[in-house]
Amino acid sequence: MVKNYHIQVTGKVQGVWFRKYTMEAAVAKGLVGIVKNELDGSVYIEAEGKEEDLQSFVQWLYKGSPLSNVREVRWEEGSLRHYARFDISR
Repeated sequence: MVKNYHIQVTGKVQGVWFRKYTMEAAVAKGLVGIVKNELDGSVYIEAEGKEEDLQSFVQWLYKGSPLSNVREVRWEEGSLRHYARFDISR
């Protein structure tokens, strides 16, 4: 069953290629959605796909990019938006 997750990642996650690595990880897991920087220094992600792939993706987010330092990953289930691909949003 396809689900949608709203995810907020905090820590040192901006200016460390976090969005690029996140997009690559999501695509590798067959997910679609968006990733974007927030004004408060966090990164927001909406991801859609199979639940087991989403759970694996959330676990990957705790590691993040090589230069990141993830403090917290919070997620909740949302409504499907039917994204066509995974994009970095500006």
